Amino acid sequence: MILLTCLSRQKHLSFMIIVRFLTRHLSTSTPTSKLRDHYSFQPPSYLSSDPQKTKSSPNPNKKQKPRYRPPSSLDQIKPKHSDLPFDFRFSYTESSPSVRPIGLREPKYSPFGPGRLDREWTGVCAPAVDHKVKSVEGTEDPELEAKRKLLRGRIQGAPLTEAERKYLVEKCQRNRTKRQINLGRDGLTHNMLNDIHNHWKFAEAVRIKCLGVPTVDMKNVCMQLEDKTFGKVIQRQGGTLILYRGRNYNHKNRPEIPLMLWKPQEPVYPRLIKTTIDGLSIEETKEMRKRGLAVHALTKLAKNGYYSSLAPMVRDAFLVSELVRIDCTGLEKSDYKKIGCKLRDLVPCILVTFEKEQIVVWRGKDYKPPDDGDGEFFDGPSCDMERSDSSDDNTTLWKLGTLSPGLITFYGLTHPLQKSWHVLGLGYNPNVDKKKIEGATVIPYNGNMKPWLELAMSKYRLYWTRYVKYDQPYIRSCNLSE
Repeated sequence: MILLTCLSRQKHLSFMIIVRFLTRHLSTSTPTSKLRDHYSFQPPSYLSSDPQKTKSSPNPNKKQKPRYRPPSSLDQIKPKHSDLPFDFRFSYTESSPSVRPIGLREPKYSPFGPGRLDREWTGVCAPAVDHKVKSVEGTEDPELEAKRKLLRGRIQGAPLTEAERKYLVEKCQRNRTKRQINLGRDGLTHNMLNDIHNHWKFAEAVRIKCLGVPTVDMKNVCMQLEDKTFGKVIQRQGGTLILYRGRNYNHKNRPEIPLMLWKPQEPVYPRLIKTTIDGLSIEETKEMRKRGLAVHALTKLAKNGYYSSLAPMVRDAFLVSELVRIDCTGLEKSDYKKIGCKLRDLVPCILVTFEKEQIVVWRGKDYKPPDDGDGEFFDGPSCDMERSDSSDDNTTLWKLGTLSPGLITFYGLTHPLQKSWHVLGLGYNPNVDKKKIEGATVIPYNGNMKPWLELAMSKYRLYWTRYVKYDQPYIRSCNLSE
């Protein structure tokens, strides 16, 4: 009996559930629903069984937004076209069109993406003229240089006055704006051109901070910036540049700069260090490398430092020693190899070895010191602007650092002094006798390695730092190396 009563109760409950479901469904579907009459309830469209009763859009003429479809590699992308009259490279300051590589490390995959640029990638660059070029040389058409100069002249317009230049320089100082572009170990890259134009949209000039390997040749950095952006460097102080966009610059007419999607692999270049140095035998080359590693280091390079005075320092050191060693401990191997390659062309000199994170260079058998000073160490606020405007680099009145105006002014009014009265060479010669220094009345730091700079020789810096009071507020505001 108990079992029969349980079964009857279960049947009764299931019957009641079915009745309740049917009443709810019929009440919501029929127009005479108690909920609709009592509460003015309107069911949502997605619960309505009749598709004709769904609410239509208020504006039938409005175009429906297309559904999102993720991009696919099968889509046909129209290649971009750029009228910039120069070959596209990853770095414009750290590569030279005149140096021919001997091979490639990867297939010729364009870093702009497949089919995104109407220029062929040769493995080194994307030439601006011949789209079907297949060689890895990437030689540039000489007519493009004239086209760039003409385009740059149109954008620049009339030259700036001194008051306008000072006003723009003041606006780009650290206390006035945070807009800055950092130029590091890769130098002036292709994508950096787009960043410069983006800054020029909101300001007439942009501040560029240069550190690392490119600062060895700051003249090349300034030249490439002006050549590739059609701007003008209106101030250079150390590694900080102020790049002006020009009077006739219009951001709406800025050139089309396609971006590189990844960094391409560097090609294979000939070896910088040969088995035997030209003019020497194998035994003489080995002996020279041993002597070069034993020579006192001219200076120690800091990571991501400013190396503009390195080439003049090596030239000065070659006056007293045939071998010069530069300590590069802590630097990347590719970095100090690039520094050695730049020194080979700027000094000039012969590379001996890169062993033990050192750069050893030899001045050669028939070394002749350069007649004219390079002047790269003298970074005044306006001297570089005046020097860049000159078309002839040999029009200097006298060599920098010789105090020629003073010699002309006091000609015939001076008396010779004994050599022991003052000692020279503390700014470039690492082999000055300590007894002569202590017995001298005056010890001038003539040369590029001044005691307040990071590149100063530590054993000579103590004679200067003992008189410096670093607690004074004016001394703290100066950029002095303790």
